[in-house]
Amino acid sequence: MSPTARSIELLAPAKTWHAGIAAINCGADAVYIGPERFGAREGAGNSVADIEKLCAYAHRYWARVYATVNTILRDDELAEAEQLIRQLYEAGIDGLIIQDMGLLELSLPPLPLIASTQMHNSSPEKAAFLEAVGFSRIILARELSLVQIRRIRLATRVELECFVHGALCVCYSGRCSLSYAIGGRSANRGECGQPCRKPYYLEDAHSTRLSGPAHFLSLRDLNLSDHLGELIDAGITAFKIEGRLKDTAYVVNTTSFYRKKIDALLAGKKSCKSSSGTVTFFFSPDLAKTFHRGFTTFFLKERPRSLATLKSPSWLGEYRGKVRGVGLQSFSLEHADMLHPGDGICFFDQHGRQRGSTVNRVDGSTVYPQSIEGITPGIAIYRNHDHWFLKALARRSAERRIAVRFELSESDKGFVLKVVDEDGISAAGTFTAEKKVAQKQDAARATIIKQLHKLGSTIFFCTGVRIRTGSIYFIPVAQLNNMRREVLAALEIARAQNRPVQSSAPRYDGALYPVRELSYADNVLNEKARIFYQRHGVVRIEPAAESGLAMQGRSVMTTKYCIRYELGWCHKERKTSVHDPLYLVDFEGRRFRLVFDCVSCQMEVVFIP
Repeated sequence: MSPTARSIELLAPAKTWHAGIAAINCGADAVYIGPERFGAREGAGNSVADIEKLCAYAHRYWARVYATVNTILRDDELAEAEQLIRQLYEAGIDGLIIQDMGLLELSLPPLPLIASTQMHNSSPEKAAFLEAVGFSRIILARELSLVQIRRIRLATRVELECFVHGALCVCYSGRCSLSYAIGGRSANRGECGQPCRKPYYLEDAHSTRLSGPAHFLSLRDLNLSDHLGELIDAGITAFKIEGRLKDTAYVVNTTSFYRKKIDALLAGKKSCKSSSGTVTFFFSPDLAKTFHRGFTTFFLKERPRSLATLKSPSWLGEYRGKVRGVGLQSFSLEHADMLHPGDGICFFDQHGRQRGSTVNRVDGSTVYPQSIEGITPGIAIYRNHDHWFLKALARRSAERRIAVRFELSESDKGFVLKVVDEDGISAAGTFTAEKKVAQKQDAARATIIKQLHKLGSTIFFCTGVRIRTGSIYFIPVAQLNNMRREVLAALEIARAQNRPVQSSAPRYDGALYPVRELSYADNVLNEKARIFYQRHGVVRIEPAAESGLAMQGRSVMTTKYCIRYELGWCHKERKTSVHDPLYLVDFEGRRFRLVFDCVSCQMEVVFIP
């Protein structure tokens, strides 16, 4: 890396340590993973022992592992959380993603602290404060524009991480109480019931239904793959893929896609990847072939015309065509050769219900599904399970190796073999051996080069061999193999000893928090967090919703997404016959008033008692 180069990190999700290893193999510079407790995805917990195994594997490539302890904590959980963090530190994690400021009042090991997006990191003032109190990295709010990112970059020197792919929360991250308000399942404690993915009716003040049922709060998935260069220029240092609840096939496909995009991009910039190794792919990554709800760039540049997945929050898949005719057990499709046995198909029937089946057989333009029920002429067919593609992913999909070069020289009693890797780390071995000048010089030279290139199942690949001996000697193949194995083992030790390790950042206790009053939406649940904010100038603190607050009549969600704009009823654009207040009503009859702040272009959802 040149002195002026800036390292760019590709950060992938890991539901399990196996998924984490798959991500590393596909070129992730880092992975983030949750322990058994206190992670913002309750269904994605891992033992400390498994996280330790992932760390050991990642560190061979100088890749990093970040642990997510990013829920808000009760007072009686702080001691356990502190103990867990120390165990994770001893297991070898490279950073700790947190939301609860109460953790900063504990005796934490010297780990780099990463400010979770659950802290709603959206302003230069908040970013500067987080740097002052010891955070090494800030995960930015998803809804920020390039202009806002640039302003934050100017206000701080810490690493800035942003999401570039995956599911979007409709609410500002960390400030949603909807799941807790209606069912006691707190998103801030990793238990979100995802009510935003459910259908609602839209009604006026007279309970007249204006629209629905529809998934008014369910957003498309983020995809910023065409804007990575702009994000680097704006100051982003880490690109994050969402998906700690996703399967390994999703992780492999998305990580591979972004690795290839980033590598092509870095070739033309004064930047480099933050870990070691080159990936060889044995498949072609395709974002259309694993789970997504349709894509959006969110608010990166301007407000999109459409953000919601009104018909369904599920994955429809790739469009394959419209049904031309239906038989007793089959249907005809114009391009039926685009489907294969084992594929999963998805469609909306005549009543608008989402349905699916499995393809048993394809014969010319005729498709024989497992069930023909609901399929009628004219409906659109999608493929949401590409059997061949997923089968390829289940095999060896990628291989990651670190470049090395060898130099063979001689000593008084034998030979010296030196190896240098792509990071400039070297190891050497001196080997006592009989030095016999080869009778067939060219053949002996070829054998030396050939055997030193044979790196087999190691994590290395050879890019060159330099022979610096006075003569070309005959060295038996078995001896060459032994020399190679010994110096590579020494190189692995040297890499471990020289792996860049970041420690915790300095803290300034005199920093003032940007605001003086905190509401329940700021998620102060324990006494340690209260002490932290008071020490930094906050004078009034309302406890978090999870403290037991009655949420009826309160705002349970604030979002930059606007239902009025989505439906073409924006007051700024044109007059409509639809007047406020508007209400969302779920299938249980619960009502939520929509409050539109047209000056700030945001919407609040208020739980009506």
